[in-house]
Amino acid sequence: MSIIFFLIPLGLLLLAIAVGAFIWAVNNDQFDDLDRAGQSILFDDDEVRVESSPDDGSARDSGGAPEGHDDDELP
Repeated sequence: MSIIFFLIPLGLLLLAIAVGAFIWAVNNDQFDDLDRAGQSILFDDDEVRVESSPDDGSARDSGGAPEGHDDDELP
């Protein structure tokens, strides 16, 4: 029974440390952008994805379907 006098303050101390760490993380912007790190492995930064054409001012995809084919259509 005397161990309870040790475990309750120890539990409260650990709870206070966990709450303090959470508050520190929120104040230091640790939770601002959670998706960027996970999505960074999906995209290659060296590749040019979109290039503009000076002829008509529209943007063309640098790597896609051949001219005259829609990306959404199946062959």
